[in-house]
Amino acid sequence: MTIKSDNRHLYLQVIDRLKKDIDKGVYKEKERLPSEFELSRQLGISRATLREALRILEEENRIVRRHGVGTFVNAKPLFSSGIEQLYSVTDMIRMAGMEPGTVFLSSTIHHPTDEDMNRFKCSPDDEMTVIERVRTANGDPVVYCIDKIPADLMPTSFTHQDRSIFSLLEENGGMYISYAITHIEPAGYHEKVSPILGCEPETALLVLKQLHFDENDQPVLYSLNYFKADRFSFHVVRKRV
Repeated sequence: MTIKSDNRHLYLQVIDRLKKDIDKGVYKEKERLPSEFELSRQLGISRATLREALRILEEENRIVRRHGVGTFVNAKPLFSSGIEQLYSVTDMIRMAGMEPGTVFLSSTIHHPTDEDMNRFKCSPDDEMTVIERVRTANGDPVVYCIDKIPADLMPTSFTHQDRSIFSLLEENGGMYISYAITHIEPAGYHEKVSPILGCEPETALLVLKQLHFDENDQPVLYSLNYFKADRFSFHVVRKRV
């Protein structure tokens, strides 16, 4: 099982070896890896080299190290796609080959905040519909969602069982969401959201703040979505200009 040397730095070879072992199921999802002493002995490398490899694997979210407990294999992301592609959460989960579901938490009417008035160009006397839900994949909670829609745009046919806000607006409100402006922020443990999603204390969250526009460039939906970072992976294609 020892590493066979090539021209690359040894820690890079260790990274490749551990990734292959994880992909082949030698180390399964959420399984604890051997101790540093045992793993370095098996691979025929120093513990310093192993620690550098583990550090990078942790940055890549392939493993998680729990202080005083051990090093564990992270679950593979449910969904991985370019962030430039706009999908509803429902479609994301379906594309991963899993069954989307919804845990409804609340639906309330509020007057707009200063930020809402800036986003939707509305007045203080207007009203906003705020929907709070948890989206599930095969029954497991994976995304915590807060959706804000101007109350006069909200279809009267809305029910707590509706799964996709995109479909609701399109099929019942006659509004087609054409694009969104998205801000992505990493987040650590969240006192409210993390327990709802069943996150371990070290599990990170990806927060997508999205303002959605229809074909007439009118803002119709603001979404605040908390994704479990170990279940969703986003990337972006960047072109040199």
